[in-house]
Amino acid sequence: MLHSHDGRNGPNGRTGRRLALVAGVVAAAVLAWGGGGGRAGASVLVADMVWDELADCESGGDWRADTGNGFYGGLQIRPSTWSEVGGLRFADRPDRASRREQTAVGEEILRQQGWEAWPSCARELGLIGGSPRVGGAGGGGWRGEPG
Repeated sequence: MLHSHDGRNGPNGRTGRRLALVAGVVAAAVLAWGGGGGRAGASVLVADMVWDELADCESGGDWRADTGNGFYGGLQIRPSTWSEVGGLRFADRPDRASRREQTAVGEEILRQQGWEAWPSCARELGLIGGSPRVGGAGGGGWRGEPG
């Protein structure tokens, strides 16, 4: 969650990481567009820092999150989505899979649904809807995640 005075903003804090995050996603998208012929649903491997920032927003960075809200793991994935995109090859629920396994499933969710699968946090991180949000109250991401 973002807080305007949490000590993480500034050139080496959250603001700097968000700019790098957006740059990494843009670079991956450009490479995918050029290499994939512009096909919709082309596979794009997202940098680890992007998944870490998304998990930080979604679950406070807790890859074992099981808070009773119906979403699990660092990326807050519903069990039905986990199953539909092949997560059962790793574990019965996202919170029981490793970070690497969760991001592998996240890649498939991203391929199928885009960043809109994580609407609040993707918007907050600038992955959809324009520039990353810097400072201010965090929007969280506890509703509308992959499902």
